[in-house]
Amino acid sequence: MTIKHIRVDERLIHGQVATVWTHSLNVDRIAVVNDKVVKNELEINALKLARPAGIKLSILSVEKAVRNFNAGKYDDDEVLVLFRNIKDVRRAFDLGLKITTFNVGNLSHKEGQTKIKKSVSLSDEDITILRTLVNDGIEVTAQMIPNEPATGILSFIDKANQ
Repeated sequence: MTIKHIRVDERLIHGQVATVWTHSLNVDRIAVVNDKVVKNELEINALKLARPAGIKLSILSVEKAVRNFNAGKYDDDEVLVLFRNIKDVRRAFDLGLKITTFNVGNLSHKEGQTKIKKSVSLSDEDITILRTLVNDGIEVTAQMIPNEPATGILSFIDKANQ
């Protein structure tokens, strides 16, 4: 399996992903992983339109993504995996997806959340999950674009909670 990068970005495929991340990582497939997206024709069609030319696209439920990656379905591809939220990453990890590192790029602010940086706001549940994943040995960074430093997310969380 050649997962080049795992990113949490609620916008999924958008300008930064389509132009900056795919080219910087030199990927040839984007895998969008979210249980709700696979059931929403409007979102599926929007993702297909947003997909950069020459890049293959897979839109998968969390369970199917884990099955496909673990079965080696994308072994010939260089894949950028996009999750819409932190909970889906945790679920994929719990189901057996090998995750050693991932990046939180954009989660917009909602009522009751903690803003840890300009583009990332987290619920208490997100923070608990992230701390658990880091304790499990996963490197979690917060990074908007590839040339921004890949800083450990806990440093942003701890600073926001001071």
